[in-house]
Amino acid sequence: MRPWLNRWRRRLAHALLFRMVFGERGRPHTRIAPSTCIEGEAGLELADHVFIGQFNFIDASAGLVIEEGVQISNFCSILTHSTHNALRINGRRFATAGGQPPGYVKAPVRLGAYSFVGAHCLIEPGSQLGKGAMLCAYAQLRGIAPDFAIMAGQPARQVGDTRVRDAVLLTRHPELREAYEAWAGKP
Repeated sequence: MRPWLNRWRRRLAHALLFRMVFGERGRPHTRIAPSTCIEGEAGLELADHVFIGQFNFIDASAGLVIEEGVQISNFCSILTHSTHNALRINGRRFATAGGQPPGYVKAPVRLGAYSFVGAHCLIEPGSQLGKGAMLCAYAQLRGIAPDFAIMAGQPARQVGDTRVRDAVLLTRHPELREAYEAWAGKP
């Protein structure tokens, strides 16, 4: 019965709401696509000026902080828990074991202010994406990405610094320097 209801719920949402919706409670400039699935919403700390695109899976059950200005593209998974090792190791015992069985991973995730998550990315439990950082398409973030890092690969490694790109734009548009430094600090 439940799969049938979920299928109809998705079809109804697709037919009626398959467009970007502006505004979350208390966050009027935040946009979350209706096709994005958010599990454990009570653990989500969501700032304003956030964009979350289509077809993402966001698990906030162990705590997820999405700071101001974060952009999450499409087809991304952000996980705060993982059971794949625990299931394999514990077998059928996993369903009846109390507490957190061996191999179970549960840790919060933080996405820093004005960071960007490219399409098809995976962010693993316990990861942190620094402010102003960029996670390139198809990257797998495991661990901590420093502020302003450009991260690529599986697992993601630092391949650049967004401040280099930002400096070029700020040279062309010096009128934006004050707004940039308000969140990023002085270079």
